[in-house]
Amino acid sequence: MTLLVLYDTKKELKAAIGQRLQFSETSMFGAEYRDDGVLTVAHRPHITGRGREFFAQVTIRDGLIAEVS
Repeated sequence: MTLLVLYDTKKELKAAIGQRLQFSETSMFGAEYRDDGVLTVAHRPHITGRGREFFAQVTIRDGLIAEVS
């Protein structure tokens, strides 16, 4: 499963390094977000109604975005 991020583009997500991740949980089986680790995220415009579709891996350290690839 992936987290649904609330950024319109991957560039906008990369610009948020050092901030808290803006996301929506998608799993019915419990929270997927962790304060430390690598998360797989997606932006799905057919769900949010805006932006472009993209997928990314986001490294979170101490609750803040440390790296986006």
